[in-house]
Amino acid sequence: MTSPLPSSSAASVLDLAPVVPVVVVSDAADAVPLARALVAGGLPAIEVTLRTPAALDAIRAIAAEVPRALVGAGTVITPEQVAAGTAAGAGFLVSPGWTEALLVAMRGAGVPFLPGVSTTSEVVALLERGVREMKFFPAQAAGGTAFLKSLAAPLPQARFCPTGGIGPTTAPEYLALPNVGCVGGSWMVPADAVAAGDWTRIEELARGAAALGGRAGVRDAEGTCR
Repeated sequence: MTSPLPSSSAASVLDLAPVVPVVVVSDAADAVPLARALVAGGLPAIEVTLRTPAALDAIRAIAAEVPRALVGAGTVITPEQVAAGTAAGAGFLVSPGWTEALLVAMRGAGVPFLPGVSTTSEVVALLERGVREMKFFPAQAAGGTAFLKSLAAPLPQARFCPTGGIGPTTAPEYLALPNVGCVGGSWMVPADAVAAGDWTRIEELARGAAALGGRAGVRDAEGTCR
């Protein structure tokens, strides 16, 4: 994951901020103000999931109009989605799991990517293929912090973005682990706030999420782990 990242000295998506918002956009018109609110709150890396017809238009709009954001395509499960996401302007890719075909496509996309894992064998298989940064999904259901703690000693080269069932009260527990760079979550983008266009509320929730990094480690003003 060595592609250039915007307005940060971080070398990885995992180091841009303690939390990556996982966003479902139903109306592409919401994408830009939503992204601006998240960035203003301190969360520049934004995962837009490819779960709605508006997702690619949302990625396109954020990439074009919110230069301080690094917008990614999430829930990527096919090579075709890899191509569509990057063509729309996605600066990183996130998958809930991986296959050989999907991994080849993500490698060839030229942007950072986080393939999903939920077992030790999957982690080892990715390390064997030279991939060291992964999404741990579904985090809470797949063993949570206890699972990741158990991997830290035998597989210290693997780093994770746990996602799935994580909220503001549990995020610091993950962020305190040495093999966790950030967590993914959606609590800072509640559906009712998005529907109401309450970008001020979303910015406040994002600011609270960004501050969680200070409870787990020392981060500089741009959110980079030190």
